[in-house]
Amino acid sequence: MKQQTNALHAGYEKDSQGTMVVPIYQTTAYEFRDVEHAADLFALKELGNIYTRLNNPTTDVFEKRFAALEEGEAALATSSGMAAIFYAIANAAEAGDNIVCATQLYGGTLTQAAHTLKRFGIEARFFNVHMPEQIESLIDGRTKVIFFETLTNPSIDVADIEAIVEIADRHGILTVVDNTVATPVICQPLKHGVDVVVHSASKYTTGQGLAIGGILVERRGLVEKIKSNPRYPQFNEPDASYHGLVYVDVPLPLYTLRARLSLLRDLGAVVSPFNSWLFIQGLETLPVRMPVHSANAQKVAEFLVAHPRVEHVNYPGLESDPNHAMAMKYFKNGMCSGLLSFDVGDFERAKEVVDKTEIFSLVVNIGDSKSIITHPASTTHQQLSFAEMEACGVKPGLIRLSIGLEDAEDLIEDLKKALG
Repeated sequence: MKQQTNALHAGYEKDSQGTMVVPIYQTTAYEFRDVEHAADLFALKELGNIYTRLNNPTTDVFEKRFAALEEGEAALATSSGMAAIFYAIANAAEAGDNIVCATQLYGGTLTQAAHTLKRFGIEARFFNVHMPEQIESLIDGRTKVIFFETLTNPSIDVADIEAIVEIADRHGILTVVDNTVATPVICQPLKHGVDVVVHSASKYTTGQGLAIGGILVERRGLVEKIKSNPRYPQFNEPDASYHGLVYVDVPLPLYTLRARLSLLRDLGAVVSPFNSWLFIQGLETLPVRMPVHSANAQKVAEFLVAHPRVEHVNYPGLESDPNHAMAMKYFKNGMCSGLLSFDVGDFERAKEVVDKTEIFSLVVNIGDSKSIITHPASTTHQQLSFAEMEACGVKPGLIRLSIGLEDAEDLIEDLKKALG
């Protein structure tokens, strides 16, 4: 089926009541038919519901529908986008290992990679997303993941997906990409060889800022890359925590299976059934919303690039943008999402512009139906050093905009007044 049809129908077979809307199965546990049935479920001899920390019928629809939109094999929903990133990395890496990350990342992801994972014994090494050749010198026998974003937040850079994947595949290393900003409507990284895609569902997926959640999706055939790969013994050797299960031998999608049975089970960052239901509602309109977000952002970017008080605009839809060629290569129908940033020169000037807007809301979120303005240097990236901010494209005068679904002319008029 086509993407818009999958957004409305994938993963749901109507229940005995024939409900058109996916039901909310707001429950923690499920009754087993008998002891043998329970034992078979725990032994994976039979698939079914055990406990909502592991699976839930509403969340199951959300996972299947998102996997269909990304054209992946299976998905695992989590309580937040940061949890999805952590699970995607921790599923492959352990103490003593390292990961290779793009410097141009969301501030929270940079902090998780450089500081939090370090406390777990996992080292993060960094490359410039525009220089994938730097990856080669960072790889060794303990490198487990290469992590990057398709459309970076807030520097608005576009990665050369295939160049990064080629290096990773040559070394037998897993690639994990955050596709939150582009969404599967604009970019489908799995079709370009990426192994695992992660999203913050709190952004464009819900579309109205209604819920916190995340999801990771694995590509079809990932088992062939992991099977007998010495980098990933946890998939090829018996799991002592799950009665000797060898994941590569189970006829199920192995990456999400291990993340579910090991990480979700033990760490518990599970999405609530109600939030899964909210995400399902958002997915139904995602293919309709993204073209509008993109068209509005294009108009705003064109206004800003011509404004005398704006020093620089980052938006790949602009032909003058250095990321334009990559966007045209990897993004569908010229869409470049609703995120853009622009520089007004200095910290105080940026704060003044942000405070003067009226339609834009000062919020540290993106992907809402309503337009949002953010000053990264004082909010989302404040915890980084000046050098770290510079490396990921955040200057003191940078302002990030998440363009919503309002009339673009009203948004332009609001910015015109704020800029003076």
